[in-house]
Amino acid sequence: MNAPVEVLDGSANSRVGIVDCDIHPYPKPGALNAYLSERWRNHLATYGKFNTGAYADRGTYPRFSPNTSRRDAWPPGGGLPGSDVGFIRDQLLDPYNIAYGVLEPLLGGNTSRNLDEAATLCGAINDWQAHEFVDPEPRLRASILVPADDPDASITEIEKRAGDWRFAQIQLGSKTSEPLGRRRYWPIFAAAQANNLSIGLHIGGTQSSAPSASGWPQFYIEDHHGLVHSMQNQAASLILEGVFDAFPGLRVVLIEGGFAWAPQLAWRLDSHWAKMRDEAPLKRKPSEYMKTNLWFATQPVEEPERPDDLRQVFEWIGWDRMVYSSDYPHWDFDDPHLAFKFQLTEDEKRMLYRDNALSVYTFE
Repeated sequence: MNAPVEVLDGSANSRVGIVDCDIHPYPKPGALNAYLSERWRNHLATYGKFNTGAYADRGTYPRFSPNTSRRDAWPPGGGLPGSDVGFIRDQLLDPYNIAYGVLEPLLGGNTSRNLDEAATLCGAINDWQAHEFVDPEPRLRASILVPADDPDASITEIEKRAGDWRFAQIQLGSKTSEPLGRRRYWPIFAAAQANNLSIGLHIGGTQSSAPSASGWPQFYIEDHHGLVHSMQNQAASLILEGVFDAFPGLRVVLIEGGFAWAPQLAWRLDSHWAKMRDEAPLKRKPSEYMKTNLWFATQPVEEPERPDDLRQVFEWIGWDRMVYSSDYPHWDFDDPHLAFKFQLTEDEKRMLYRDNALSVYTFE
């Protein structure tokens, strides 16, 4: 293994831990039952989860690789990758000197068509994260999963968890019933701002229609790349529909959707808005909101032929807008030793690996 990434404290020049903003936990068989009432255990056993996807109780089309995970991430004691806290500690937290790791559960609890079921599953998943991951390993921090199509239930869940040190953010998906800028979702943003919680916008979510504008793709690589476009759509919606004018303190982290597209999107939106600003009467140019209200997680980091081209992307976005993420235990995990092919200064390392995340997330 390579030497640990050296992130130095500016004053004492001592090595400190890094923050990983994208770790995926998975349950051991039956683990969620402990956090469900008898009524809902019976409901799920009888009816299953009423997914918004094209298929029930399976991955979307095309099929994912087994649990989308690295082959070496399966715990030696059994269970799914990401289900064994001790193995996460041994394989990720300790060897990579992770000070904090933000959990991003991808269990579909927020995607049920049955809104009562969605709210119940979100609550159970939140309890499960807190009790089975954060309590035994405080370096891990949970995300508040909410049923976005039910703002009232979402607010109830947010207020239940706000102030609990075990929760670092509110988690939403990039695929939603409508673009997130629509006012049906604004109560969630109001609750986030009021409780000083950031929004972690992770790729995925509801699948009520074909994943691309031109229909169903044939290959996994097409479907996988299409996730990037869902993130661009949400960034444009949040900006153009006035979310950040209404909630200027709102912090949104775009997770696992890439980031090299950000300059191009900003330039195009600025150009279009200059000609059509009467339709979207924002207080500032679209690009300015990208530099005050949006942060970008690095995984999957783009890999241009000339590594310094990526440095230019970082510099346009701003070194203070980037946070490191690994996507553990998935197959496209980004090792902090190897993800960036250009040399980083000590200031850039501190911002990327630690300081930016500490300013965005609620860890205390």
